[in-house]
Amino acid sequence: MSLQIADWVDSQVDSPALDLSDLETAITSGWSPVCHITYTRDTWVKLLHSPSQYALDEAKLLCQAAPDTWIAWVPDYGEIWLDKSHFYC
Repeated sequence: MSLQIADWVDSQVDSPALDLSDLETAITSGWSPVCHITYTRDTWVKLLHSPSQYALDEAKLLCQAAPDTWIAWVPDYGEIWLDKSHFYC
């Protein structure tokens, strides 16, 4: 699918009126931007931002507190509540 989108974008580059809504439609028509990663207890994740200058930028997931929230442990920092938007695998 990404090759089709790249071909479409290439074909539109020479067009004087590139419509971004068409690009959005092309991207979302066959591709879902929803993340389907399943996180589990004891998974190490990479933090987008370290909670302090002395803490590591990785966390170990301890338990899920809500559908988008995890309680995690960060070395050299301790326990922390993380939203899914704060980390990635």
